[in-house]
Amino acid sequence: MTGEAGPEMAPLVAPDEADEADSTAGLVDSEGLVDSEGLVDSEGLVDSEGLVDSEGLVDSEGLVDGGSVFRTAIVSSVALDLPSQHPMVVVREAEPPWRQVQFRVGLPDGTALACALRRIETPRPLTHELLGEVLAGFDIDVVAVRLVGRQQGTYFAELDLRGRTGRRVLSCRPSDALVVALRQAVPAPILVADALFDGEGDVLPQA
Repeated sequence: MTGEAGPEMAPLVAPDEADEADSTAGLVDSEGLVDSEGLVDSEGLVDSEGLVDSEGLVDSEGLVDGGSVFRTAIVSSVALDLPSQHPMVVVREAEPPWRQVQFRVGLPDGTALACALRRIETPRPLTHELLGEVLAGFDIDVVAVRLVGRQQGTYFAELDLRGRTGRRVLSCRPSDALVVALRQAVPAPILVADALFDGEGDVLPQA
């Protein structure tokens, strides 16, 4: 976690709305895609331990190609701690012990993330919505987004994409990754490197 929690936060997404977003917007269970615990359990995407183990995402030990251990997670809240103008994003595990990481983002990024979390449609597509439409138009799936590292308080993420010509992993900002994940018709899995939940020290992304 970075920064101080500070005094009472004015949430961009109210607690009850965030809970509702967790249970309705971020989780799709009518088709068995995501269960009541926030775990994708059909198609073999996420197993009962919260580890992604199919499609080569994460093996049975929670490892990606022998690298970092990843845990499934959800965006718990996006809150603004006045007078700061940098919203705090809280991402927590989708199952006990409910550990979390938090980091600040720019106000436009926080607003975009809050809208995506609440599934708010805008009159005209915002940048992330436009990106989502482009990906869908070219039959490119967002396999998963991952928070992979932290250096001097700055978090690093990646987009795992799969299209007709194959699969590619792109480095990106966590805020962009999370908005893209939440803006999918079926929200893409959010994976967090297990080491990021332990303290505030640097965690080098695995090559």
